[in-house]
Amino acid sequence: MNHIASPDPAVALRDQARAARIAARALAGSSDAQRLEALLAAARALRGAETAILSANAADLAGSKAKGSFLDRLRLDRARLSAMADGVAAVASLPDPLGRVLAEWDRPNGLRLRRVSVPIGVIGMIYESRPNVGADAGALCLRSGNAVLLRGGSESARTAVEIHAAMVAGLAEAGLPDAAIQIAPTTDRAYVAAMLGASGAIDLIIPRGGKSLVERVQAEARIPVLAHGDALNHSYVHQDADPAMARRLLVNAKMRRTGVCSATETLLIDAACADALLPGIVAELRALGCRCLGDARARAILPDLDPASTEDFHTEWLDSVLSIAVVDGIDAALAHIAAHGSTHTEAIITENADAAARFLNGVDAAVVMWNASTQFCDGGEFGFGAEIGIATGRLHARGPVGLEQLTSYRYEVIGTGQVRP
Repeated sequence: MNHIASPDPAVALRDQARAARIAARALAGSSDAQRLEALLAAARALRGAETAILSANAADLAGSKAKGSFLDRLRLDRARLSAMADGVAAVASLPDPLGRVLAEWDRPNGLRLRRVSVPIGVIGMIYESRPNVGADAGALCLRSGNAVLLRGGSESARTAVEIHAAMVAGLAEAGLPDAAIQIAPTTDRAYVAAMLGASGAIDLIIPRGGKSLVERVQAEARIPVLAHGDALNHSYVHQDADPAMARRLLVNAKMRRTGVCSATETLLIDAACADALLPGIVAELRALGCRCLGDARARAILPDLDPASTEDFHTEWLDSVLSIAVVDGIDAALAHIAAHGSTHTEAIITENADAAARFLNGVDAAVVMWNASTQFCDGGEFGFGAEIGIATGRLHARGPVGLEQLTSYRYEVIGTGQVRP
């Protein structure tokens, strides 16, 4: 049920938001056992709806004009659907994020103060392509006591409806209001505009998609935004890197899945080791179908590299393409990242602990890594069960957004009859 009183997008949003607010109050007062029951039931419902979900996804794929990695983002198969259900169940296995005492102290007058975690309220989720986002967002919001309004892209609309039905089945089995997880009744962009202007009705907007979507949300929203920005990630091979490790990490960071936001888009390599290491790295990447672009110094080592322009170093490829630049040490690597990066995920590969510390402390990013593939930037890999996106801002949350990041807090003041003089 979508609680719609009118086909008009603005009126529909208003009605859904009102129902979501009521549901959010119910969730805030629900037991952890109820929310766990709903999640486990939703995971079972997702598995039970395999035929319906995959059939809907096949119809979405057939009607999509997307290609390459963008089409891959849209595609579901049995393994991905099973992983989606596993992710929902994994959220149920995590500790209750609500009611945690974050800090506690006494005042000289005898008052005891506590800072306690609470739900945010009603969350609006606007996303593109990836149908699993609806399940992840629904699960995380439910577990953290928040109601959520989901507005997916038109390209995944059929799949989103079937996934939403499974999530609502979980709510019903646990006796929780179905308005806790709602889906937009239309793909009309006017619904998005209504969401962005719903001050007082929606407490937080989370956009997950391409640059144009995020920029629109940030420009038009009249409510707080937790943004998932570009993911122009760098892997920097320091002169003290282990050669075999460098090759292994670069191949995984670039080619494991090229269309995900944790993929490395630019390789930076020290001039001191570039002659020895770059040919082997490029050979392995090319063997997997990766096109490599190089700056002038990289092409001096490998003349058959395609030339990389300044614009290429500003490009989030989301494809089997890698930009390569040769740099003179850590300071030059940090300067390149500052000029071209997106504050998402940055990695250094080195056996030198001092060099790693300089890099980790000097780079501006939500996630920084040492001797690890950037593709580990993922809520599941962080132990969050699932994620609702990767936040690249500096306030409230950074990096993978899981349960803790979907809570706020209140102060509790406990007295014994004190009055203020």
